[in-house]
Amino acid sequence: MEELRVTGGGRLGPIDSSRIPRYAGAATFARLPRLDQVDRADIAVVGVPFDSGVSYRPGARFGGNHIREASRLLRPYNPALDISPFERVQVADAGDMAVNPFNIGEAIETVQQNALDLTADGARLVTLGGDHTIALPLLRAAAERAGSPVAMLHFDAHLDTWDTYFGAEYTHGTPFRRAVEEGILDTEAISHVGTRGPLYGVRDLEDDRRFGFGIVTSSDVYRKGVDEIVDQLRQRIGNRPLYVSVDIDVLDPAHAPGTGTPEAGGITSRELLEILRGLRGLNLVGADVVEVAPAYDHAELTGVAASHVAYDLVTLMADTLTPATPAPIAEDH
Repeated sequence: MEELRVTGGGRLGPIDSSRIPRYAGAATFARLPRLDQVDRADIAVVGVPFDSGVSYRPGARFGGNHIREASRLLRPYNPALDISPFERVQVADAGDMAVNPFNIGEAIETVQQNALDLTADGARLVTLGGDHTIALPLLRAAAERAGSPVAMLHFDAHLDTWDTYFGAEYTHGTPFRRAVEEGILDTEAISHVGTRGPLYGVRDLEDDRRFGFGIVTSSDVYRKGVDEIVDQLRQRIGNRPLYVSVDIDVLDPAHAPGTGTPEAGGITSRELLEILRGLRGLNLVGADVVEVAPAYDHAELTGVAASHVAYDLVTLMADTLTPATPAPIAEDH
C-alpha cells in the first residue's frame, strides 16, 4: 500500500513516481495495480504472449511486456482528452494469459475463454499482443458480451481478410475474414484504417468489399487529414458497440520499426493518436494493440508508441463508463 496510491476518485492508482523512480520495480501497464490487488476492475489490461500465427518475422509474443516497460513514463492525467482515467474508473493489469504456442486452435479457445472470464463482472478489456490471430477470439468474446455483432475499426497496414496461409485458416492474416464468416462483426460498420502496400491481386480488394469493409488508406489520411477521416469513421460506426483493433504496423516503420511485417508509407504516431481521440464518446467495448516485436525495435520507438495507443484506448473507455462507488481495495498490496 506504501507504493500504490489511492486516487482522488478513491481508486487504487499507479505507483507515485515522485516517490518511487519510474525504472524501479515490476512493470505493470502504466505502473497500475495488479488485478489481484483490487476488488474488481472496470478496465483490465491483459497480455497475450502468442505469435504462432505469424507469416514473416516472429517475436510478438514478447510484445506485451515490451509495451509495459515502455509505459513506465505514462502519467495519470490525459490532457488531450481532459480526463484522469485512473481516477474515474478502476484500471488494473491482469497479467498475461497462458496460451499454448504449439496449437493455434487451442490457443484461440484459451484466449476466448480468458476474455469471457475477465469480463464476466462487466469489465472491459484492452489487450496487448501478441500477433493479430488473437483478435478473432477477442472479437468472439466482445460480441458475446454485447449480445450482438460489434462494429470494428481495424488499424493496420494490411487487410487481414485473406482466406488461408499454407492451408491454415487461423493466422494473423485471416482473423477478420473468419469474424465476418462467423457473424460476429456488424458488416455495416466495419472499416480498415491505414492500409497500404502491395497485395496478391485485385481480388483481395474485391473480397474485402464483399465482406462489407470500408477502407481508409494511409494515403487517405495524408491527403484528407485527420478531421475528415474521423468524421467518415464516426458516420460509419454510429452508436453501435465498437471494437478497435490496432496492429502497430499501421504506423510507418520510422515510428514503429519493431514489428513483424513492416510496410513503407504508413501514418505517423501523431495521426494515429489523433484519430483515436476523435472517437471520443463512442461505445468502445474492447480493444487490442498487437504485433509489437521488440527484437526489431530501436530505442523503444515501437513500445512507446504502442503504450500511448493503449493509454488513449483506456482513456476512451473510461470516459464513457459510469463511475461507480469505489469497491473495497484488496488488503494484500
